[in-house]
Amino acid sequence: MFIIRLPNGNLQVPQSAIHEGQVIGDAYVEIGPQDADYARLAAQAVTVEEAEQRRAAWREGDAALHRKFLEFARLVGDDYWPETDFGPDSE
Repeated sequence: MFIIRLPNGNLQVPQSAIHEGQVIGDAYVEIGPQDADYARLAAQAVTVEEAEQRRAAWREGDAALHRKFLEFARLVGDDYWPETDFGPDSE
């Protein structure tokens, strides 16, 4: 998740919702220049367009990695790594 500078100058900042010590969700909250952390967070902010470009690059990389994995799985078939405890006959 990124800190995103909005066209109006405010920032969208990632925030996690935590319940009983476990993260139950991530979301963005919008803060303005009056927020105490604004200056520090603004230094790390990217534009909406830059954030989308980064997401697109990750999706592209994920797709390429997924294709490589599928090719590997196709080549290996049912042959599992030697000396492993998993596979169709393991309990």
